[in-house]
Order: sequence, then structure tokens, then C-alpha cells
Amino acid sequence: GGHEAAGEVSAIGEGVIYVKVGDRVMGRARGGFAEYAVMQEFEAMRMPERLSWEQAAGVPLVFLVTYDMLVRHGRLKAEEWLLVTAVSAGVGVACMQTAQLLGAKVIGTSGSQDKLDRLASIGLNAGIATRKPDFADKVKEITGGKGANVIVNNVGGSVFGECLRALAYQGRFATVSTVDEVTKCEIDVAQLHANRWELFGASNRFTSQEMRRVVVRNFVRDILPGIGSGRVTPLVDSVFEFSQLPAARDRMLSNLQVGKIILLAP
Repeated sequence: GGHEAAGEVSAIGEGVIYVKVGDRVMGRARGGFAEYAVMQEFEAMRMPERLSWEQAAGVPLVFLVTYDMLVRHGRLKAEEWLLVTAVSAGVGVACMQTAQLLGAKVIGTSGSQDKLDRLASIGLNAGIATRKPDFADKVKEITGGKGANVIVNNVGGSVFGECLRALAYQGRFATVSTVDEVTKCEIDVAQLHANRWELFGASNRFTSQEMRRVVVRNFVRDILPGIGSGRVTPLVDSVFEFSQLPAARDRMLSNLQVGKIILLAP
């Protein structure tokens, strides 16, 4: 298990050019829940010096998919509005922080007002405390009647229609999760057509290695410097020893987390 890791390179394969033994790297890698993991060279990003191992370990998955959604496909710009459902989850926090680096404004939904208050202290512009699909009117109110320019659906089909109602003209709408296990919903095609909406997913299931390589390279160029300089700091919810893996899983399932849950290598 584990699809990302941060650590020191202990060995390199034939033909590896840009990474050397002893480098401190972070990246997507299968088998991250282990003492050693194999990482492809293009996935290995040099850790910013200011980050701890725990902070670095929480960067690759959530920030790379966020870059893909918000920058590559969503084209989020300064002063635009971003809406993120379930904003306190790992991807949600990464979306908020990436938007901050881009100069955009962020609205987040969460079932917990305490979570929203915590995120407001690090830059969330507006929070809507709800677990129901009832937030579109509030989003329209916050945005002066226009709606959100970009939306990240971090919940699934149960809020899909409400997200569309909250989407601005020429808005871009990404779905990154179906944690609610609702995978089917209705779409008003006339509204889709009239509003010139763009709807897309964010899975890497069918993406080529070259597509993933481009995302990593552009993330390192566009966003990682903002993390390295301290403009934003990856938010770690909690850290568990490897022997506490069941407790870490329980923490994830508890819906109490704000940010990333980190597991230390054995």
C-alpha cells in the first residue's frame, strides 16, 4: 500500500541521469508503506529544504492532481473564485493552497465549522458548513451572483447537480472523488450547452507516462517554488509510526482529519 513517499535515494537504476544516491526526494511511488520503495526518475522531485520529511511526504499525490485540475485543465486565474467541496480533505487543502499561489479566492464546504475555522486561519476566503447539496445559493451570494469559476467536487455524485448550480458561465468543473459512492446523476444538457461549461475528471487510471511526466515537470516549475519559499506549507493532520497503521487508517475513516495523515517508514 501507499502511493507516495519522501526519502533519501539509496540506489539508482541504469540510465538515471537527474537523480543521485543521497538526494532527498518526494514523489508518487507504489509501495510507499515500506522501508524502501521504487520510484520512477521522472516522479522524483527534490524536496524543498524547508520541508520536514512528514510535510514532503504529503505533497506528491494531492498537489500533483490539484495542479492537473486547477492549472492544466481548470486554467484558474488570479481573482477568480474556486469552490472546493469537502475542503478539509488532503486534496481540498492542496486545492486551497494552490489557489492561493495563483491569486484566486476559495470557497470551501465542510460538515464541520471547526474545520472551516481552522482553514480560514490559513487563508480560506469563505466557508459553508454543510454536508448536504444545499450550497449553490450561498456560493452565488458570495460571488456576487456569478458563481464559482472553477469547482472541485471532492465528494461525488450526491453533490454533482448542486455544484453545477453553483458554477459560473464558462465555468470549469472537476470531479476527483466519489467518496459518497454515488456514481450516477442527471445533467441538464441545455444548461451545459447554454453556459459553455467544461466538465472533466482527474483520475490517472488511463493517463500515459508522458502525460504524468508533463504534470510533474510543470508542477515543479509553477507551484513547487511557492512551497519551497514558504508562501504555503503542506498541512499535516497527524503522524503515525508504522506499527500504528491500523490507527492511521481509523483516523482517515473517522472524517476528523484536516490535511494529510502521514505514516513513518519502519
